[in-house]
Amino acid sequence: MKNLVTAMDVAKRAGVSQSSVSRVYFEGATVSEKTRAKVLAAAEELGYRPNEFARSLITNRTKIIGLVMKGVENPFYPQVLKRFTTTFKKLGYSILFVYTNNDEIEKEDIDILLNYNVAGVIITDATLSLKANENFKNAKIPLVLFNRKIESNDFYSVCCNNLDASREIAQFLIEKGSSSMIYISGNKNTSTSKEREQGFTEILRRYGIPLEKYSSDYTYEGGYQTAVQIINEKKIPSAFFVANDIMALGVLDALRESSISVPADTKVIGFDNIEMSAWPTYSLTTWEQPITEMVEQTVKYLVAEIKSYTGLAESIEINGGLIERKTTG
Repeated sequence: MKNLVTAMDVAKRAGVSQSSVSRVYFEGATVSEKTRAKVLAAAEELGYRPNEFARSLITNRTKIIGLVMKGVENPFYPQVLKRFTTTFKKLGYSILFVYTNNDEIEKEDIDILLNYNVAGVIITDATLSLKANENFKNAKIPLVLFNRKIESNDFYSVCCNNLDASREIAQFLIEKGSSSMIYISGNKNTSTSKEREQGFTEILRRYGIPLEKYSSDYTYEGGYQTAVQIINEKKIPSAFFVANDIMALGVLDALRESSISVPADTKVIGFDNIEMSAWPTYSLTTWEQPITEMVEQTVKYLVAEIKSYTGLAESIEINGGLIERKTTG
């Protein structure tokens, strides 16, 4: 069995004290450039790697960001995970992925994050109770709700501007000549679904345009089955607004299987701009969530809070933009 190289081994090889080795690897510690160079050279020669977990026992914090995610079947969130992982890696952080089964993260999810002494937490498509949030506040661990928000001033959240987006989608479809519409929501309890429905409904009421609403679950299967139901009820509108892209792709496949032409017989627009929406098979018109800006804002906040915790709670909304493709003509 290969012997584990320790900080003491590095200190002996470099001709410095063990505390000097520790300071080289301790962020923010003062150490001369000469000593740093000697330590790093010795570490490279011996194949030494600092023990992050052991260091976390001293600092009570790791270089780990906890990321809680529920909707792994929605391609939007793996895209988000990839972006966060890449961005934090450049800053020297690792991602601890926590999959949660429920809309609100559970005690065991919280325990995992606290047990790993994470430096910060991102909750993507779930929410956190005020009581559970106290666990992170007490430990001075900054937390961001990403693509989610709740009616409370206790959380920092970063979202797309869903209200304005859905208003613009409604105006766009009206300008395309749509005279009757169907809105297919995702989980009706989420802030994203509520706001997309609210903005869309508001504009259609203003113009007196008929609207029917159906509820699904943000999955391809959910969109497909909802569209099959609508087709069987013979309620094909002049346009569908579907609350996310993966459901919209299910709607498109159901319509085409029933020989309903898009965009000639009805138009379809989604939300997110996942990579699949641009595939030639679908060429889905959609609203692009500004993932780059949303991730940058989240990272900026977390890094600042990790450096100097303030517990700032604020709701940040970032504008996206319409991506017009073939499903709306």
